[in-house]
Amino acid sequence: KRALEIAAAGGHNLLMVGSPGCGKTMLAKRFPSILPPLNFEESIDVSKIYSIAGLLKNGLVSQRPFRQPHHTISDIGIVGGGAIPRPGAISLSHHGVLLLDEFPEFDKKVLEVLRQPLEYGEVTISRAMLSLTYPSRFSLIAAMNPCPCGFLMDENKECRCKQTQIDRYWRKLSGPILDRIDLMIEV
Repeated sequence: KRALEIAAAGGHNLLMVGSPGCGKTMLAKRFPSILPPLNFEESIDVSKIYSIAGLLKNGLVSQRPFRQPHHTISDIGIVGGGAIPRPGAISLSHHGVLLLDEFPEFDKKVLEVLRQPLEYGEVTISRAMLSLTYPSRFSLIAAMNPCPCGFLMDENKECRCKQTQIDRYWRKLSGPILDRIDLMIEV
């Protein structure tokens, strides 16, 4: 809980590593509840994005966005795009939370397109005839198992992974992506 409080207070990205069922996802889903409410300017920003995406309902967005895309999402789904580029999951998370559960299971290309938005707080989508920039300042909360079977750190179940499998699993996360995650905790 302390790591989540620090992440919320400082706007830090967080990676939680732990065995299946230890509560990583549950904690991540509760993260928005400890964030401050949207102020008026943030509410306007988020509402603009949701309006462009066709998701605005009943006036201004008043809750911080929380997006949890499945690990099968495409790079276009995460960044945005289309013939007329629409916001993707990262822009829909602006001023809120993007939860990437089973972090290493996301396609490497999807993880790599997070680099620019995490670094600069915006994403630019370029097409032949136009280029659009959407804001994308969000808190990334990522969760993953410590190994492919999930039980490397478990006190009750034995890990059956070989070291080469564990190394391959962790190599799915590039150094530049891990560099943009401020806090990493064992759950």
